[in-house]
Amino acid sequence: MGATTMARRSGSERIISFDMGGTSTDVALVDREAKSSSQTEVAGLPVGVPMLDIHTVGAGGGSIARFDAAGALRVGPESAGADPGPICYGRGTQPTVTDGNLILGRLQAHHFLGGAFTLNLDRTRRIFSAWLKRERPELSLEQFASGIISVVNATMEKAIRVVSIERGYDPREFALVAFGGAGGLHACDLARALRIPRVIVPAHPGALSAYGILVSDVVKDYSRTVLWRTLDRFPLKLLSEEFSKLRRQANEDFRSEQWTGPIRQQLSVDVRYRGQGYELNIPYTAGLIAAFRREHKRRYGYCYPAREIELVTLRLRAIVKSPRTSFGKVEIARNNQASSASERSPVLFDNRKITTGIYHRDSLRHGKKYSGPAVVTEYSATTVVPPRNQFWVDRSGNLIIEIRP
Repeated sequence: MGATTMARRSGSERIISFDMGGTSTDVALVDREAKSSSQTEVAGLPVGVPMLDIHTVGAGGGSIARFDAAGALRVGPESAGADPGPICYGRGTQPTVTDGNLILGRLQAHHFLGGAFTLNLDRTRRIFSAWLKRERPELSLEQFASGIISVVNATMEKAIRVVSIERGYDPREFALVAFGGAGGLHACDLARALRIPRVIVPAHPGALSAYGILVSDVVKDYSRTVLWRTLDRFPLKLLSEEFSKLRRQANEDFRSEQWTGPIRQQLSVDVRYRGQGYELNIPYTAGLIAAFRREHKRRYGYCYPAREIELVTLRLRAIVKSPRTSFGKVEIARNNQASSASERSPVLFDNRKITTGIYHRDSLRHGKKYSGPAVVTEYSATTVVPPRNQFWVDRSGNLIIEIRP
């Protein structure tokens, strides 16, 4: 919800949210509004209650790298967590994604947490070297670190494919909204791999999930299983009666909890072809059956014009809008001196070390376009911009990156 709100301020209604933290990555596709799903799997078990359609993988900054019994490099789902954490935090002893980013120069040791905490590069290189000497002595530190980043990127790319391509959406038509502490480090690599044209890194990316709670609406979901069959007509009177019962229940619940404001109601029906074991949720309109056939064809590539249809579950979503909350005024540097890179440092891109500008996000001038390679630092996150890509801060305070193939 936070990603949706911030992306709209930058003119993007169709987004893929990419939240990479310390232990996991959460991705979701928003096609103008966040969608929920009533058919979800958690740890391989089916869960049949409405929830936001978010896909999670065990890939984060603390994900541990290792070689499996066949000699293949694996990253995650095991994590170093907060204690002991990555090697560069000072206590960990196992190589992680964060350590790999530090060795490659993508993380800057003296700019972590806005300079409040210095990452231990010497300790990281020393422990990495000893670990590699035991496991894979033929690899250099940079080769191993690049391998870690490539493997974790592949895991996250697959997650984005699950919520987009596997569900009939073309990621090239969306913007990638990257947040969480580690999202900006990997977003451009993923966008290039999936041919996503634009990356948005919102203001205060490490706090965006908390902001999302503040701007989320109050939502209650109601459902009733009916299992009615039809070919080309549906029982309009029975549907109206059942939805009326759900409406009355929703109104009573909101009044009892003393929520104020108008209640917006969304009606939908879970529909399937007779004999199927899965349903599609279709908005309730007079053209319900035709809409189901169109959605089935979009999602699965085919439909049956003359096959019997089952209406399985009636659903009502009742919504009371949340008051809009702002991050407050975003301070943008106005002078030319503040907008230049504060320093330069070698960073590894595609196995080549390139001298890269290090910018503090607050120093970027509003509307001015910059060219990569660049590392943009701030208190809650770091963003890596590869060579040839352009980036700027727009009026809403979001960092916009145009991805070139």
